[in-house]
Amino acid sequence: MTREWFTAAELKAFKLPDIPGTEQGINKRARTDGWKRQRSAGSSQAWEYHTSSLPPRAQASLLRKLRKADAADLSKTEIKVRLASEDAWARFDALPESRKDKARMRLGVIQDVRAMVVAGTAKEVALALVCRRAGVPTRTFYEWESRIHGIEAADWLPNLVDHYVGRQKTASIPPDAWDYFVADYLRLEKPPAATCYARLEDIAAERGWVLPSLKTFLRRIERDIPAQVVVLKRDGDDALERLYPAQRRDRSSLHAMEAVNCDGHIVDAFVKWPDGMVARPVMFVFQDLYSGKILSWRIDRAENTQSFRLAFGDMIEKWGIPERVLIDNTRVAANKKMTGGVPNRFRFKVKDDDPMGLIPALGARVHWAQPYHGQAKPIERAFGDLCNTIAKSPECAGAYTGNKPTAKPENYGSKAVPLADFIALAEREIARHNARPGRANRVCGGVKSFDDAFAESYETAPIRKAVAEELRRLWLLESEAVTARQPDGHIDFLGNRYWHQALNALIGTKLVLRFDPEFLKQPVHVYRLDGSFVATADCVADAGFFDQDAAKTHTRARKDFKRAVKAQAEAMVRMDATEAAAIRPQGDAPATTPEAKVVKPVWKAATRKGPQAAPITDAEQARLDALAAEMEAPDSTVVTLDTVETRFRRVLEIEGRAAAGQYVQPDDLAWAERQARLPDIRIKREMYEEFGEAVLTA
Repeated sequence: MTREWFTAAELKAFKLPDIPGTEQGINKRARTDGWKRQRSAGSSQAWEYHTSSLPPRAQASLLRKLRKADAADLSKTEIKVRLASEDAWARFDALPESRKDKARMRLGVIQDVRAMVVAGTAKEVALALVCRRAGVPTRTFYEWESRIHGIEAADWLPNLVDHYVGRQKTASIPPDAWDYFVADYLRLEKPPAATCYARLEDIAAERGWVLPSLKTFLRRIERDIPAQVVVLKRDGDDALERLYPAQRRDRSSLHAMEAVNCDGHIVDAFVKWPDGMVARPVMFVFQDLYSGKILSWRIDRAENTQSFRLAFGDMIEKWGIPERVLIDNTRVAANKKMTGGVPNRFRFKVKDDDPMGLIPALGARVHWAQPYHGQAKPIERAFGDLCNTIAKSPECAGAYTGNKPTAKPENYGSKAVPLADFIALAEREIARHNARPGRANRVCGGVKSFDDAFAESYETAPIRKAVAEELRRLWLLESEAVTARQPDGHIDFLGNRYWHQALNALIGTKLVLRFDPEFLKQPVHVYRLDGSFVATADCVADAGFFDQDAAKTHTRARKDFKRAVKAQAEAMVRMDATEAAAIRPQGDAPATTPEAKVVKPVWKAATRKGPQAAPITDAEQARLDALAAEMEAPDSTVVTLDTVETRFRRVLEIEGRAAAGQYVQPDDLAWAERQARLPDIRIKREMYEEFGEAVLTA
């Protein structure tokens, strides 16, 4: 048998994991954790500790070391079992009540005999009388009495219990046979024990092993291998994790809107979308952690950041800005538009020039839920309720898909709920979900509804409200990182230019652009990377090359801009240079003029006569005058591009020459490409393709 009691000095010598490395530390840990202990037989001061009190890793390491000691044939005196008082009572408590009653009967017989002896009756007479009345043979009494010899009377009862041990011949298992059975039986494939034993019998017949029965193997597994190890090896990590009690977190210490959690849920029902497509919708839901109330939700065809952002905005519009947001690490939530600047657990790197995400920009703290762990987010419980009330409602009969492929109903796919009807159903059932009384969480106490608990706390809690239009832009618009360009600070984005005079001071700076992706011609909102607002920039549209109205408008705007800047300069710079110069103190002229000590002579340069220009002859002068007149005369070959027709003819001419393989100047090709993109030329081309040469008349 393996030794079970060890002193602190012995445990220190074994160098076991998860326990202190000194005797004082081991004794302190034992007192703190309440280890099972007894006084050492060799010392009245030292304590011995039972192996069952050690941490699991320490137990496993100690067991391996003791097995090595058995293999080395160490002295039996070192590994013998000492059945002490505490251990005897522990074994007694683990026995069934029937065996305890037998021990109590034996204790009563012994006490009766000793009482009669103390009263003066001879032991033989007392023994005969008591044993005859109890129906116990005399020799059995002496065997009981030998069990308690030298033991304190308080510990007689546990030592009078019979401890049955199977016969050594039938209970012995060959070590190799045991190792094979354990390796075969403790597998994730979970083979039946009878099948493993049958395979072992084939090996035993070949190697000459004598095997006990299958029940002996199973009893030894139950006795020697912890149940947790069996679950780990046969059922896996998830099953082992379920053996440990789940953490129960108290949400009653929070208040309404202090913390929210969000997740997406694929509804188990088919919905028909307006374009005719049939698909399962995805619902994005925000829930208050304090009360369990569903605060906002959005439905879309697939998981996307836009629906997540809009659901977040709905919550802020109606209830306020939360202090904490619990989300998981999906790409929908853990992206730079929503959580930029927050150290993410698994996604992306945080860079200094990253734009601040929506959630941290509003001052909310992001918490990451454990991935693939539904217990980390309380909203998963709400999804279970909504599945029963929405996906399984009568309105979804025939559209319900089942919660897994093997749970499809008989009428699977026979119906698809129109999107408008499904949204109305979801809105109605979520309102009922929040208003249902008798909720069992600690905040509701089995009496209140989610609405009641939320309302009571919401009235007294400090709530941050987003009332400014500038804050609403954060969740109603998309965001994108951009850079203010040379020379005026304009922003190029998706083929458009945006500008505001405040961008003049931010040339080369990385900024954040918030925009409506469906209306790119509308003004956009520009923010710094830290989330501070810069300006609302207008879209600067390209004008036609000869568009005089656009040129006048642009010139007028430029003059207004210059006039405004000059007015600002006049208001801010209230002193001109002359006045500034007059204020400066006038220093006195130097008292003495310094005199040069070293003088360099200047020699007169030699004059040289270079070649003189020859006078222009009369013939050359006439040729120059003719050339000047020719340059000043109008060129009849120049095409005047005043009308749409003339410009369109010129475009057709250039395109025709290019199509025929003739050489065309690059500037002409670039001009034709720009003209072809103008609205009036596009309209002219459509008319030309439909009506032919008639549209070319000026």
